[in-house]
This record gives sequence, structure tokens and C-alpha cells, in this order.
Amino acid sequence: MYMTVKETAAYLELPDDYIEYLIHHNKIKTVHDGEQWLINKHQFSKHLEQMEHYRELIQEYLNSPIPEDPDVKDED
Repeated sequence: MYMTVKETAAYLELPDDYIEYLIHHNKIKTVHDGEQWLINKHQFSKHLEQMEHYRELIQEYLNSPIPEDPDVKDED
């Protein structure tokens, strides 16, 4: 399935300008149909898997309790 630059930006949750930058620096495989750049959606599957894993790790870290420091003294 092919997407436009705007659709790809929305799919990857990135700015349109950054997608265009990646296209012009040959970081994303594209097809030009004469009017617009078309981008194959399947080339981002590994990227999205890694981003989901990263989000899970961050959420796990944020949900873990802060360990108590044994050197802290309670001074009032």
C-alpha cells in the first residue's frame, strides 16, 4: 500500500517537512508518479515495532516506584 507524504507523516507521527527531508536524502524508498511522492507503508513495520517496544519500556520505567535512599535522613 502506498501513501502520500502527508499520510506517511500522520502514520509515523512525524512532521511533513521531516518526511520530505528523508525523501530528498534517500533515507526513505519512494516512487514519484509525476505529481507526488508515494511511499510504501510496509517499509516502516520494523520502525513501528521498535517505537512500540520503546514506549512500553518508558511506561514501565515511569510506573516503577522510586527506591528509597538509605542515606537520606529525616530532618525536620
